[in-house]
Amino acid sequence: MKMKTIDDKEFDIPQVDTPPTLESILSELEDEDEPFVLEDTSILNTDSMDAHSCDTSSLASSDSGDPAHLKRKRRTVDVNATVHGSVLRHSLLKGISAQIVSAAVRLTHTNTHTDSVIAVGTSHGLALVFDTNQALRLCLGTKTAGAEFGAVSALSINHDCSRLLCGFAKGQITMWDLAHGKLLRTITDAHPPGTAVLHVKFTDDPTLAVCNDSGGSVFELAFRRVMGMRSCDSRCLFSGSKGEVCCIEPLRAPPDLRDHPIMHYSLLAMASLTKVHKFITNVMWCYVMRSLHQSDPSSVPQLTWQFVAVQKTVNPILAFCKGDTVHFLLVKKEETGTIHVIKQRQLHLSCDIISLSWINSHTLVLVDSHEKLQVVDRPSQEVLETLDLEQVQLVYNSRHFKSLATGGNVSQALALVGEKACYQSVSSYGGQIVYLGTKSAHIMTLRNWRERIEYLLKQEHFVEALSLAWSFHEGTAKAVVGLFGDPVKRKVVVGDKMVEILFQFAEHALKKFSEQGKIQVMEQHFHDVIPILVDYCLLLQRADQLFNQLYTRLMENKVAKDVFLESLESYIVADRLGHLTTPIMRDLLAHYHGNGMMDSLERCIIHLDVTNLDIQQVCLCMCWENQLYDAMIYVFNRGMNDYITPMEVCPTPNRFKCLTLLLSSWADEDVVMGNKLLVYISCCLAGRAYPIGDIPEDLVVQVKNQVFEFLIHLHSAESSEEEEIFPFIRTLLHFDTREFLNVLAMTFEDFKNDKQALEYQQRIVDILLQVMVDNPDFTPSQVGGLFTFLARQLAKPDNTLFVNRKLFDQVLEFLCCPDDDSRHTERQQVLLELLQVGGVVQFNEERLLALAEKAKFYQICEFLYEKKNVYDRIIECYLRDPLRKGEIFNYIHNLLSMPGYSPEDKQTVKNKVLQHIQVTTVWCASCSKNTVTLHTHSLTIFSSSPLCSFPSFLLFSAPLFREGHHSGTSFLLQPDLHELLLDLLCRFAPQQLLSFLQTSQHYRLEEAIQITEKYHHNDATAYLLEKKGDVHGSFAVLLEVSTKHRGNKEGNQESILTKVKDSLNEIIALCHRSSHNLDQHQREVGVYIVLLFIKILIVCVSVLKELTMKVLNCMSSFISLPAIIQRILQDPVYGKGKLAEIQGLILGMLDTFNYEQTLLETTTALLNHDLHWSLAHLHAAVTRGLHPRQDYCNICLQQYKRRQNSAEEIIVFSCGHLYHFQCLQQKDCGRGFTSKLQQHWSCYKCSSSQGGRGGHSTEAKRGRNTSLAQVGRQRCYSFSTCSVFCLFQLSILSELSHGHSHETARTVVPTQAGTENFQLQLTPPPLLEE
Repeated sequence: MKMKTIDDKEFDIPQVDTPPTLESILSELEDEDEPFVLEDTSILNTDSMDAHSCDTSSLASSDSGDPAHLKRKRRTVDVNATVHGSVLRHSLLKGISAQIVSAAVRLTHTNTHTDSVIAVGTSHGLALVFDTNQALRLCLGTKTAGAEFGAVSALSINHDCSRLLCGFAKGQITMWDLAHGKLLRTITDAHPPGTAVLHVKFTDDPTLAVCNDSGGSVFELAFRRVMGMRSCDSRCLFSGSKGEVCCIEPLRAPPDLRDHPIMHYSLLAMASLTKVHKFITNVMWCYVMRSLHQSDPSSVPQLTWQFVAVQKTVNPILAFCKGDTVHFLLVKKEETGTIHVIKQRQLHLSCDIISLSWINSHTLVLVDSHEKLQVVDRPSQEVLETLDLEQVQLVYNSRHFKSLATGGNVSQALALVGEKACYQSVSSYGGQIVYLGTKSAHIMTLRNWRERIEYLLKQEHFVEALSLAWSFHEGTAKAVVGLFGDPVKRKVVVGDKMVEILFQFAEHALKKFSEQGKIQVMEQHFHDVIPILVDYCLLLQRADQLFNQLYTRLMENKVAKDVFLESLESYIVADRLGHLTTPIMRDLLAHYHGNGMMDSLERCIIHLDVTNLDIQQVCLCMCWENQLYDAMIYVFNRGMNDYITPMEVCPTPNRFKCLTLLLSSWADEDVVMGNKLLVYISCCLAGRAYPIGDIPEDLVVQVKNQVFEFLIHLHSAESSEEEEIFPFIRTLLHFDTREFLNVLAMTFEDFKNDKQALEYQQRIVDILLQVMVDNPDFTPSQVGGLFTFLARQLAKPDNTLFVNRKLFDQVLEFLCCPDDDSRHTERQQVLLELLQVGGVVQFNEERLLALAEKAKFYQICEFLYEKKNVYDRIIECYLRDPLRKGEIFNYIHNLLSMPGYSPEDKQTVKNKVLQHIQVTTVWCASCSKNTVTLHTHSLTIFSSSPLCSFPSFLLFSAPLFREGHHSGTSFLLQPDLHELLLDLLCRFAPQQLLSFLQTSQHYRLEEAIQITEKYHHNDATAYLLEKKGDVHGSFAVLLEVSTKHRGNKEGNQESILTKVKDSLNEIIALCHRSSHNLDQHQREVGVYIVLLFIKILIVCVSVLKELTMKVLNCMSSFISLPAIIQRILQDPVYGKGKLAEIQGLILGMLDTFNYEQTLLETTTALLNHDLHWSLAHLHAAVTRGLHPRQDYCNICLQQYKRRQNSAEEIIVFSCGHLYHFQCLQQKDCGRGFTSKLQQHWSCYKCSSSQGGRGGHSTEAKRGRNTSLAQVGRQRCYSFSTCSVFCLFQLSILSELSHGHSHETARTVVPTQAGTENFQLQLTPPPLLEE
């Protein structure tokens, strides 16, 4: 720990041979004190310490009995120390800790320090002052004074370390001269007696201090010295009656900012339990009110100041928190003298903060309630490091906040906050924070950037160390200390350090694995290490050290060398590494070639500087031998500016061969080479380099002309007598005609004013025609592709090409040859494409049409007819084309529905369709339903034609009328068309009639009924009558059908019986469906008719007896059981001893009755039992007395009896929470009634903890299903000194009882299925709290 040494002469400190110890000062020990010997002063073992040797130990070892402390002790926090390294240096103050432990002294919860001295208060009333060497220099006070004043509760040292203020547990304040150890003042009347001093703090004004007592008040202490007499004037700045202040913090400037404009005032920040922050000046009040967010009442408010540079100006920022959110306020003084307070961005954390300190202008250090220290970067709000302070055992201020020394006369809220208050145990100054424990003192400082890196290196975390160092290099690191100078110098310093780390990392990696290790393990190890070395060397632009020093060291291990060479590929391909030294280039080629990694080698070569390559070795040998065409082209282009040789020759052991002529073999490697060659030619003609980059601008025209000259060569360099003319173009056309022509087309796009390029263009076209026309080696598709290419070029407005028209006629004759049936579709498609791109202007249309009809090119005919607007002939094309028969109606629909066609054209098409209606309907009947689409107008045409003569039309047209068949079209919605189709279905497809009626919704019911009656389709008529609502008519029709079936004497009796059964089942289903629309008498009459009809049938056919059972079972759902029994007994058939036939039915009815009666009785008993149980427990709960959990209001945190002899009313809820009547009214918890006795309350605290304010929606949300016990638990009581009243009276019980009795007394009657939803809700009785 580096601290400035105190000048003994300046402060007149006498010389001593041996510094006194606490043992020599405290000659006597308390009876309960036990001596403690520290065996090793360098390591503090807190587990063996006496827990009773301090007033209040840490939360981790607290004896308060709070079970939450035990939970916090077991809780673990993930510590990620490798993201930012170790930011804090945690040091034990061994000298201070050893003297404290050796004397077994009780420390009070106070600790403050500056850059020169550290002062510690004790429970004996003594103040111990240590120097920077941790030697005890002063022991201020006596045990006699300590017995009178109590323990030291607060300490403060002024800015020049000449004065010390001591606050005591019994309220006294003393001032000491630190130079001579003299007592200067004893202040006993600075604040009301009977309260402990919680805080006493100097301001930058040496004559002004502030203090805060346990009553929550804040006082200003003004020191005076007149005529040698020292005095102190006290002034109350804030009274505790307005809100108890538990934290104060004056603004104190560092030495270099004492002249800051804001320091003309003395600023003081204060925090109460619920509100906030008041800034005080020595001239006026600057009163800023900010409500702290709702948090745990035990959360400790925290305040801390820091001067921060914001927008090139330095101003103080106040950080304050209570709970888990840190707020920041910027205080700024304008030139006019106005002080502005500006809110800054908040910091949200997931912990309860009990200590908050600035360690520099950008970094905060906080401690949470689990004693976890967190270092937070304020600008990024990132947690840099987390440490566990459990072993420190922080000293807490519980005794002083409870004011035990003066009788404990403090509020419960202040005492609750004191459980976690450690204000005096944490002190920060000059980038250092001291934490006082029960047996030790600890200091936290920020590590400088080198220490943070070395800390990781000691743990062999090289990757993390490099990452941290790179963040220093780029200026993105947080909490940086010790890195000075301008950015360029910083980067140089950090870069040198990183290079040093890289060498250490390499040495460590080489030593970890020797040559005798497993190859797989070594490879994986070096794959994890070497790319990191390469990456950082390139980031630092230290390639020379990478290739000269690191590579030389790695070469000693063969595995490391191989991994290094392979790792270079990714950086070369990404163009991060373009130049290699000659040894490394040689080793790279040898390694890749030796291991067969030729693809990787090629990728590297095309990204490297050609000056590194041996052209003879790389190009003429390695590239050609291994077919590295991209690399070969790259070397010739970039190394020698030669763009023709890669297309012209390739060396072989005996002779040179033309590269393009090799493509005739069509081996796999030749196909790859041919594709590359096409791309290469395209790039050269477009001015781009292959495979990457661009051709230099001064060479673009030259390269383009050279490529054209190469292509139009009459023969190759070493041609033979058998070689055909123009071998290069011929070979490329054979390889891929379409792609080669596309390359030429893209090249011709750039030819405009270049006369020489236009000459090349015409020359190439002439060669193409000469090579391909009348050449049987080319297919029709290839020839058609050529003329399509030519047609596109000729159709351009600025065309300069000339093509003999006779050549087009030859192509036409070739494509339309009727004697050649091979490739018919291909030839037609080629000719169609040629015409579509403008080639029609090159032909005689009449001759073209004749040839197309002769060759059966119907698509060509359609194209020409469309051009001539002869649309009826197009219909014939579709009819004659076997491949497009099913598309005729698509064409008709499009023509008739789309605009642009005249009425005469549409009528001509209609007439043509009617001429061929029989053929078209037969074809369409075989088509898929999903491909048939008709327009409304076309159906209108068909409806006016003799369509009834073609029943096959129904097979494909009927599905189109059904709902949802063609979603998204407003199509076939005319009722006339539906009724026309309905008539046709009745005549030709009666089996589809009922299905059509059920799926279509666009016919008219009356007309549809007339049509079905006309053709005597009774089932369809009955369906339509039922749909119309005429149930009686539908019933009569179905009954007539059954009668006809029964009277039929012809045919098989078994089939007749089946028809009768089906018709009766339909009648029964109709009665069941329509029963809810009939009255009781109509239901019984209808069913009786069915029974009578079945009875007649039973006489004839005994097999139909089971239908009787089915009818009676259906009756039971909508006719009462007594009526059914009565109807059966009145029947003369069953009245003559035939009851055995329906014995099973009667027994089943009796079983159903018994079941329903038992269910009703059980349900009634359960409801009565639940009502009785709920009312009994509600009565017991209401009449039971309440026991409040505490004696203070949960809103204002004041005791329920705030003033003597006051008749103030209070409200106590069953949950045990207590409130003042006025406090509840202010919180708007009431219902707004004018009468107090009618007002319903709800617990504000319980409602808030459940996510709502409560109160307003309690009654609205209470429904019939609310448990009575839950209603009872919402009751509350209001007390006054004179009366007690209850909001729940017997009238409520009577109302609830009446309501439940009314519900249970309702008559339960059987209902029809589907008419009402009867739900039996049985819930278990609610649990009551004991």
